[in-house]
Amino acid sequence: MFQTWKESLALAILCTLASAIPVWAAEKLYLTYGPLKLSVSVASLETFAKEGKINKDLEFYLRNATPQQQAQFRKALLERADLDPLVVARFFNTEIGEDILSKIGKFITIERGSNGKYALRGALVQAALDPQGLTLLNFLQKLPTNMQFRGELMLNAAKAAEKAILATEMSIEEMKKLTAMEATTEPPVDFSAMPDLRKPGEYDVKKETWLLNDESRKREFYVDVYKPHRWRAGKTPVIIFSHGLASRPEDFSEDAKHLSSYGYVVALPQHPGSDTQQAKALLEGYAREVFDVDEFVNRPKDISYVIDELERRNQSEFAGQLNLESVGVGGHSFGGYTALGVAGAQIDFEHLEQECNGQFSGLNISLLLQCRALTLPNQVYNFRDDRVSAVFAINPVNSSIFGPKGLSKIQIPVSIGAGTYDPATPLVFEQVRSFVWLTAPNKYLTAVEGQAHVDFSQLDAEISDAIASVENLTLPSPQLIANYTRSIQVAFFEVYIADRNEIRPYLRSSYAEYLSQGEAFKLDSLGAASSDKLAEAIEKFKREQL
Repeated sequence: MFQTWKESLALAILCTLASAIPVWAAEKLYLTYGPLKLSVSVASLETFAKEGKINKDLEFYLRNATPQQQAQFRKALLERADLDPLVVARFFNTEIGEDILSKIGKFITIERGSNGKYALRGALVQAALDPQGLTLLNFLQKLPTNMQFRGELMLNAAKAAEKAILATEMSIEEMKKLTAMEATTEPPVDFSAMPDLRKPGEYDVKKETWLLNDESRKREFYVDVYKPHRWRAGKTPVIIFSHGLASRPEDFSEDAKHLSSYGYVVALPQHPGSDTQQAKALLEGYAREVFDVDEFVNRPKDISYVIDELERRNQSEFAGQLNLESVGVGGHSFGGYTALGVAGAQIDFEHLEQECNGQFSGLNISLLLQCRALTLPNQVYNFRDDRVSAVFAINPVNSSIFGPKGLSKIQIPVSIGAGTYDPATPLVFEQVRSFVWLTAPNKYLTAVEGQAHVDFSQLDAEISDAIASVENLTLPSPQLIANYTRSIQVAFFEVYIADRNEIRPYLRSSYAEYLSQGEAFKLDSLGAASSDKLAEAIEKFKREQL
């Protein structure tokens, strides 16, 4: 352990060098804290990395590090990241890439205090182009100028991160407590004697793909449509599901099949401009941005256009069976924003700007996406589609762009799903706050312990192996997460779209407890009755910690 805060901060900075890209200098690294200015030469780091020798200027930083910590640091200095230099250059020249560098550049500046983003980007690209490949040490040597670490700012950021972690832990524990409290007040139900919504329903499913062209927007996209082989009694309920950023309809095919097996027609539209094709175009040099900013407007309009198309085809292809006066909409991540938009949420530019410049802005990765909306014309955007009667948003990107004012416009049933390990749309920033802010009388918040935003079963082998190699990291199986999400989703839409009141017990907290029996990773579930208690816990935390 370090003897003083200065030594602790020094080692923390060097550990940051080992785990994140741009935080170092070409000849010397400088740490400033008030009048204090410390330095270490890049040459000393190179000697340490290659020979294990600790020169005098490095000794101050490492004298209390354990042999294991020193070995880990040496390895990190020399470990190669096999990144395509063209991809690196293209990404960090996008608006999002530059935003990332700008945030880091506030803490790691050119020696006289200017934001270091351009130096960081140049060195990163040069190191990636080097035949030796991108390593931390190689990156150090490519930086064009000495850099300094703003110790005061870094310490403040570390404190903010610590508070965010505490807030997350508080939120999770409060949800557990409230789930248990709700369950004890609910009438007892024997869920084992009721249909198991984790299993597919009774209907066989077939898939079609439609190519659509919205001439008013000059926008072409495809829609995967899943429908049962035979109609359920009465009108057939319809669900539209919106994929996330750099995703595609096919990524949610199993979820669509599950819903359709209960007699639903499920449509999954492509959102060109924010899908996998856009990401591929960026990597190949055919697009300049991670996503088109107009997607904030086009995505909700895509949902409405799909409903329009279903209306046009209802008589000819569905024998008039579709109930298009009460449609359900689901969405994941950016698709969660989309779903909440057609439910009536409105962009609050004033709130968004405050959030983008706030104390915790660097800790909420989803702000890299949300803050891009500030480049839209500042006007009222009304995406509400009156045919939409309920929405199910999973890991939604939403709280900053809509805020309490924008979310209060929603007055239809809403279910928000969260994951306790989600780094992209952190639960404490993106779902817990939104649940409290919603004023809709029928609202639900579920949290899957260990869910981390993406389905790891869909990642390529290299990424999956990297995740599996992380020590002390245990994640729930993709099947368990799917069981939780699909069963709650079926129950929610059966109640609020198919109008089956007898299914309502599945929306109780006691059902989440039933599903969690024997599982290491639990499902927590709250209804509107717990909203005020959760809000009180949040305010108490703010008074005591902020």
